[in-house]
Amino acid sequence: MANSSRPVGIDLCLHGFSHVYGLPEHADSLQLKDTSARDPYRLYNLDVFAYEINSRLGLYGSVPLLVAHKPDTTLGVFWLNASETLVDLKYWYVFGILQQGERSRVTPQTDVSWVSESGRIDCFILLGPSPAQVFSQYAQLTGYQALPPMFSLGYHQCRWSYEDEEDVKSVDAGFDLHAIPYDVFWLDIDHTEGKRYFTWDSKHFPSPVDLQRHLQTKKRKLVVISDPHFKADPEWPLFCEARDGDHFVRSRDCRVYHGTCWPGDSCYLDFSSSRTRSWYSRQFLLANYKGSTESLFVWNDMNEPSVFSEPEKTMPKDAIHCGGWEHRELHNLYGFFQHLATFEGLLTRSGGLERPFVLSRSFFAGSQRLGAIWTGDSVATWDYLKISIPMLLSLSVTGIHFCGADVGGFWRDPDPELLVRWYQAGALQPFFRGHSDKRSMRREPWLFGDVVTSAVRAAVQQRYCLLPYWYTVFHQAHTSAMPPIRPLWVEFPKETETFTVDNQYMIGSALLVCPVTDPGVTEVKVLLPGSDEVSLLLHYVNACPSQITISALCTLVLVGGGWVGTKMEGLLPSVCSAPNPHLPVPQGFADGELYLDDGHSFSYRDKKEFCIRHFTIKAGRLTSRQGLDVCDLFFHQTYVCITSRVCNR
Repeated sequence: MANSSRPVGIDLCLHGFSHVYGLPEHADSLQLKDTSARDPYRLYNLDVFAYEINSRLGLYGSVPLLVAHKPDTTLGVFWLNASETLVDLKYWYVFGILQQGERSRVTPQTDVSWVSESGRIDCFILLGPSPAQVFSQYAQLTGYQALPPMFSLGYHQCRWSYEDEEDVKSVDAGFDLHAIPYDVFWLDIDHTEGKRYFTWDSKHFPSPVDLQRHLQTKKRKLVVISDPHFKADPEWPLFCEARDGDHFVRSRDCRVYHGTCWPGDSCYLDFSSSRTRSWYSRQFLLANYKGSTESLFVWNDMNEPSVFSEPEKTMPKDAIHCGGWEHRELHNLYGFFQHLATFEGLLTRSGGLERPFVLSRSFFAGSQRLGAIWTGDSVATWDYLKISIPMLLSLSVTGIHFCGADVGGFWRDPDPELLVRWYQAGALQPFFRGHSDKRSMRREPWLFGDVVTSAVRAAVQQRYCLLPYWYTVFHQAHTSAMPPIRPLWVEFPKETETFTVDNQYMIGSALLVCPVTDPGVTEVKVLLPGSDEVSLLLHYVNACPSQITISALCTLVLVGGGWVGTKMEGLLPSVCSAPNPHLPVPQGFADGELYLDDGHSFSYRDKKEFCIRHFTIKAGRLTSRQGLDVCDLFFHQTYVCITSRVCNR
């Protein structure tokens, strides 16, 4: 074999630090816990249905990046290893005597122990010293967040599974009838012919091109699933082509590896091979993928990889990849490689002109370059709604910025209150998709009565109102690596009371979010960091208290030294109403920017066709100036701004 299996590790002392974050993916708190008396954090990609919460066990993806923070310094530790990895943490204090007669000094310290099953020591220390500098340093190593196409920041409707073309058209019409905007419809595994990917069920989806054209007339897209396993069917030409082209992972005895997944007996593509990735990418060409159009995009699932018939439901560690590498050496990279091949396939399909959209369940360091990630098979309970927030923040501080959780929870049935709260939370997270298990009741928003329909409509419309702001913060992620959603300590690094907060977060530098994650709540307490700033709570101005209590009808607070661009176009929930002339306007200073381009192509990069407009409010007067390569074509009257984070100066 290419490598012998020999564990490697390193012990580090982070002197002066008592708060560390990162190491996704775990259903646990944002701040990493002391593991002295408990299990270590495990980085090992696994298919875990209805995963345990408040746990350090490995889930679908892994990013071996730890971020430590204290008021004057942020640093990162990136352990580049794709084999199974365990990380132990110990928080403690160092006592020292300065000089005779002086009192002892107590200094916090965090000890970190990394142990990987195989590989070599490849460790990067990111010295910061600010959070923004750590994020930039990490992005220089692993890549910046891809700038997503605008449609992918809208709402996505998914279920395992929609039954047929008429079902799709009926649900699509339901969104129009109830005035709930959405951009993307999703099809799970049952749209295929016997769970053979790159095919369509001839009975239930006989006219896939017509279906996509139907959605296209409303500027909507279709996403279909493509898993890494192929049904072992010698009558299926694509399976035979993959087998004869030596594109499958092999067993220890060098025969093609067989495992069990949705199609039954299956073989698994060896995405570690560049030759196999190129072959797989070509399958997305319109000439090869019959029934596909340019408005079809892709979802990679089960790519940890999931193997139902094996221990821990994944591929044996002694399976053999291209070049003789054992699977144990690159296990955590398997899903990344499929994500990469799919991304390259959609890129090639458009001749390199259009931005791909690909969602992947499994991920590794660098997956941010390829598309979106979600938190997998959650359960429709309040605890899973609550834990989704620190899970997404942990992903965000480790470079995985385009992330989200299944709205409503994947498994079981949410009650109407939980469903509404999850929509309100999901509308304020980067990737916004409703998804559910086939054993769950249908949960299109209008099935729960007028009150629920109205509340969901308001949450989704608020999302569309804020799309220009979301697009701007994603451009900042794409160019500077600043996370679109970020823990409070990232924006307020010296305020120690923010260091353990993981039920609130910032969208960019201007919006503070506090989702409601408990039943029966009528008001919530919100920490307002920033001592020299004025906060606008929708229509109310607050004089900088450190904590306020607000109505649970609101999850959004506008705080600190920036502004928010919003989109009107007939969507008029309160947050995007035109400025109220009777609203008290602080006599302070605020500034910010709005980024726009065509929303779908690489012209912003290749032809410099984009707009950056800088805005300033001072003494109640709004002014704007041109940024780089301004194209006024993109700036029109449907965009207005709401001031926030107003500094008293």
